[in-house]
Amino acid sequence: MQSALERRGLGPVVGVDEAGRGACAGPLVVASCMLKPSDAAKFEDLTDSKLMTAAARDRMFDIVRKRALDYAVVVIPPDEVDSRGVGYANLEGMRRAVAWLKMQPGYVLTDGFRVSGFTAPSMAVIKGDLAVACIAAASVLAKVTRDRIMGELHEELPAYGFDEHKGYITGRHHAALGEHGPSAVHRWSYSNVASAGIQHGLRPPRRVALSVAAADVVHNGGSPRQEVESGRGGARVG
Repeated sequence: MQSALERRGLGPVVGVDEAGRGACAGPLVVASCMLKPSDAAKFEDLTDSKLMTAAARDRMFDIVRKRALDYAVVVIPPDEVDSRGVGYANLEGMRRAVAWLKMQPGYVLTDGFRVSGFTAPSMAVIKGDLAVACIAAASVLAKVTRDRIMGELHEELPAYGFDEHKGYITGRHHAALGEHGPSAVHRWSYSNVASAGIQHGLRPPRRVALSVAAADVVHNGGSPRQEVESGRGGARVG
């Protein structure tokens, strides 16, 4: 796909992908990557970063950074995810990742869903991190960056086991939330985090734009749904 766009004069082509959208702790990381035309042979083992081992991702991370024409990595902290909502933060992060490139792209390819607001034409590619090298490269940049951040957070907050699950909900993470309550690096806009906070009598460390699910938890089964859906204000926990 990238080669076809390049042959039609629509290059350079940039791929965009994210890591951490489904996690309830830690940052959301979005990356963009622009590879040299016809350079796919240099990335023989490149695929969706989630299908690679940690060691393979680390090796590919170094190769991508060395061989890419251009790339950018955007780290969106939990407070921005909470205040704006993960969907909005994800879209805005993709726009930033393209805007921060030194080279102006001719075409943007995103993984899975279409994103508006780029400075170049764009197209969504279903399972793009499996089908398009520049999207797969972006997924590696995003995931390795995020995994390393979560490793650092584990050193600060070892009780949660971030080194193992990277902020995604696993049995261990769920148990740690139940025992210790959420930390400042958790996403308080997520219903499981809001629920754990309430159980421990904790208030969020920042303003939180709650999802409908989280708002229902916070209001103990009340009916904030209409306010959330209508977009009036930003609900606060507690």
